[in-house]
Amino acid sequence: MLCMKTAKSSQQIPAYSRYRRQTRLPEIGLEGQEKLRSASVLVVGAGGLGCPALLYLIAAGIGKIGIVDGDRVELCNLHRQVLFSEKDVGELKSEIASRKLKNRNSDVKVTSHNFWLSNDNIMETLAGYDIVIDGTDNFPTRYLINDACIFMEKPFVYGSVYRFEGQLSLFNDEQPDGTRGPNYRDLFPEPPPAELVPDCSDAGVMGVLPGIIGTMQANEVIKWITGMDGLMNGRLLIFDAVQSESQLVSIPKRIDNPVTGENPSITRLIDYEQFCNPANGDGVDEISTKELKNWIKTGKDFRLIDVRQPEEFEVSHLGGELIPLEQIDYIAESIRSDQPVVFYCRTGRRSAEAIRKLNPHVKFNNLYNLKGGMESWKRMSD
Repeated sequence: MLCMKTAKSSQQIPAYSRYRRQTRLPEIGLEGQEKLRSASVLVVGAGGLGCPALLYLIAAGIGKIGIVDGDRVELCNLHRQVLFSEKDVGELKSEIASRKLKNRNSDVKVTSHNFWLSNDNIMETLAGYDIVIDGTDNFPTRYLINDACIFMEKPFVYGSVYRFEGQLSLFNDEQPDGTRGPNYRDLFPEPPPAELVPDCSDAGVMGVLPGIIGTMQANEVIKWITGMDGLMNGRLLIFDAVQSESQLVSIPKRIDNPVTGENPSITRLIDYEQFCNPANGDGVDEISTKELKNWIKTGKDFRLIDVRQPEEFEVSHLGGELIPLEQIDYIAESIRSDQPVVFYCRTGRRSAEAIRKLNPHVKFNNLYNLKGGMESWKRMSD
């Protein structure tokens, strides 16, 4: 019989004492609990979505949980990332989350992967898990997860939040006929134009909303492992936190899907930073994180400008001047012809917009956008 140890005593206690309310459900029972104990789940992102999902996965008795996150806790995370406290600020999210989860259920094996997912490590990382929870907040990683799961024939539970709206679906699940269900590219074949998707740091998000969607992601994983009906395969749930309303949208498989369609054009992992942040044809030149690091290392003379808001700059920055996007027009006359100027923000979207605003007023071709912004910088640094 499956047993566990409490933190206070070495006395062996039958597992059903912990999971009794869960195993009483006919849809789960002792057989379903054993399936949960034998399953492995990878949670990508220990943020607003990942924190609640992890809490309920550990409580449900999943046998093995992996946490992928290369980021550190910031004070602005705490209104929605409920695993962390003030004393955790500055610490690695994956390590803090792993330690706290182990204290909640010593039966579960918890592994922290203290890095950002990339083309170089994703295949090896996914190989050790049955199903993936996507708790990310950026398009390059989301498309990377989607394509890697397709190539490795693994399902993943998608979740996203924006202001007061959340989305949920199950992608790439195996069908009764052996084929795979719709994936993220059937819903969004390509990322939307940068100007149509402002950062969450710009638009904001209600703190409780990631808790709702993240809990739903954990629920979807538990249903999938135990073989319950009602999976979100082929369906997208859209939840409105203001009206407390939800709607379900069907997701058909696209014949022009570049990975799984009739004539796939993508047969291996690609450059997802380039795919999601392509070079603009309107005169916005870019500089990569690697190039910028080299400029700093060699002492090149250049001007660095952060176009985010003061509260974002206060949390973390790369240095340079803080000139919010709405004030960028005022610096046109101060730009020198003999000095490159690098603009940055969180993802490279607002900084590209800053250059577009300045271009009509500046006659020099020395304005550069940091490709991928601070998110790319952090991934490269860690």
